[in-house]
Amino acid sequence: MPIASFAQDTAAPAAAPETTTTEPAATADQATSEPVTADTVVATVGGTDITLGHLITARASLPEQYQQMPANLLFPGLLSQLINQTVLEQAFTGDVPEGVQMSLDNTRRSMMAAVSLADYLKTAVTDEMVKAEYNKEYGDGYEPKEEYHAAHILVKTEDEAKELIKQFNDGTDFAKLARDNSTGPSGPNGGDLGWFSDGMMVKEFEDAVKTLEPGQISAPVQTQFGWHVIELIETRKQAPELADVEGKIRNTLQEQVTNAYIDELVAKADVNKSASEGIDPSVLDNTGLLE
Repeated sequence: MPIASFAQDTAAPAAAPETTTTEPAATADQATSEPVTADTVVATVGGTDITLGHLITARASLPEQYQQMPANLLFPGLLSQLINQTVLEQAFTGDVPEGVQMSLDNTRRSMMAAVSLADYLKTAVTDEMVKAEYNKEYGDGYEPKEEYHAAHILVKTEDEAKELIKQFNDGTDFAKLARDNSTGPSGPNGGDLGWFSDGMMVKEFEDAVKTLEPGQISAPVQTQFGWHVIELIETRKQAPELADVEGKIRNTLQEQVTNAYIDELVAKADVNKSASEGIDPSVLDNTGLLE
C-alpha cells in the first residue's frame, strides 16, 4: 500500500472501529488466558498467519512521521496493509522475480550481519578496556585543552540582539533573557551550552568566545544560524572526566574491535573472489540483468 494510502487508512476517527466478521475481536477468555507474544496471530489470509510481530516490525519500518501516530490508529492501517500485501502475493502465480530474490537475499544478509555484530559487541568492549583507554589518552603526558563554559541567546536580527544586550546591561538576568527570547534549543535551559573546546562551535562563535572574560557578554555575533549574544561563564584547562568521554571512547573501541573481528572472520573463512576477476565494473549499471 502506498504511503499516501496508508496515511488515509490510518486517519480513522477516535472511536474504536466496529468489529467485522473478517477480524474478530478477542474474547474475554482469550485476553486473560493467552499471553500476547510476537507469535500471536492477528489475522489469517488463505492459510498464511499474520502475527503481532509482523505488525511491530512493519511499524518500525514506517517513516518517522507515521511512527509518531497513536498505536490505536496505526494498528488497523498496518493490519490492512499486510492483508493486502498477502492477498496480492498469493494472487501471483509466476516464479519469484530474480531481482526480488536478490533483494531478499541482501536484506537477510544485512540484517543478520547486524544481529551477529550486535551480539559480538555485547562483550567485546569491557569497562576495563574503556578505563584503560581513558588512562592512556588522558593520563600522564596529556596536555589539556582550554575549555569554555558559555551560554547564548539566538535571535533573528542584529537589532534584537542589541536590545537584549541593553536589557542585560540594565540588570536583567542573562538566563531569563535566554529563556524568554532565544530561538535556539538551549533557550529553555537559560541558553547554557555546557563545556566545549576548539572546533566544536562554528568559527565566528568560537572566535567571539575567546575574546571574553568570565562574566562578560559579547557584542552581537552573526553566524549561519542567526545573531547571538554570548555569555562566557567560566573556563578550565583539565582532563575531562571519564563520564564525559566514556561514550566517545566506547564508540572508538567498538569500531576498532569490529574491524579486527571482521578481518579475523574473513581470514578464517573460505573466501574465493577469483570469479569476479575480469568482470567490467560498468555491469553494475545493467539492471536489465535482473529482468
